[in-house]
Amino acid sequence: MSMSSAEETGPLSRRVPDLSAMELLIAVARHGSLGRAARDLGITQPAASSRIRSMERHLGVALVDRSPRGSKLTAEGALVTDWARRVVEAAEAFDVGAQALRGRRDSRLRVAASMTIAEYLLPGWLIALRGERPGTAVSLLAGNSAFVAERLLSDEADLGFVEGLAIPSGLDGAVIGHDRLVVVTAPSHPWARRRAPLGAAELAATPLILREEGSGTRQVLDAALAAEGGVARPLLELASTTAVKAAVVSGAGPSVLSELALGEELAGRRLVRIPLEGLRLRRDLRAVWRTAHRPTGPARDLLSLTRSGPGTG
Repeated sequence: MSMSSAEETGPLSRRVPDLSAMELLIAVARHGSLGRAARDLGITQPAASSRIRSMERHLGVALVDRSPRGSKLTAEGALVTDWARRVVEAAEAFDVGAQALRGRRDSRLRVAASMTIAEYLLPGWLIALRGERPGTAVSLLAGNSAFVAERLLSDEADLGFVEGLAIPSGLDGAVIGHDRLVVVTAPSHPWARRRAPLGAAELAATPLILREEGSGTRQVLDAALAAEGGVARPLLELASTTAVKAAVVSGAGPSVLSELALGEELAGRRLVRIPLEGLRLRRDLRAVWRTAHRPTGPARDLLSLTRSGPGTG
């Protein structure tokens, strides 16, 4: 036997020449010249000669006869070239299939985002993404931060965005910006006429109109007021920032909301910002994804756009 049984049963990658060597051998057969074959494949002639010699040592047979008139395949070389063509054709089919898979992946993007980011930041990011990837169809699922984590962990979303204190379990992420929470009331509320800033203890003791538990806004407020015994029993719990703003504008009571969501209402004096002291209500905005599944394709491009958009200061 010319090789040991261990060699015969070893990994195929150690027993078969690599694809680049097979492509070179086929090019030599096509051009009848090692130099023209090298130019066709974009390599130097010395590199081509070295590759053929390595392939011959690997197989234990002479493949090419070299002469001043050109390069001619040996009988063994012609047989190996026929086999190599089948392997290269199979590799080309593999490549076409892989490209089709990439194309299918890159033709869609599933985003899950917490409500504030979905309403006030994502529209601008998605418009910018459409300029870069006009053929990508984007679907958006909006909910609170816990909802976003559930969608990612169940593989119903490719990329998520949350506001809160930490990255949810099972996810990796990156900070893409920051946001502040502010206390607001209707102009008719007594707090709108107060001269002294509102303190943490008074805020904690006051029933507020709040987002539901599980929202990033609620997580930050609960943590900030923990030293004061936590928030009082809410006056109302609502599932969207828009609903909370409408209730506050109507005079139902005060709230704590994202500064990102309040531009129009504060500018139009439909809501009044109440000064606050002794309490830091700043939070991180994060992009998140399943652990060990770093964003690729359209998700990677969207992540890049978020780092130069509004809310990143």
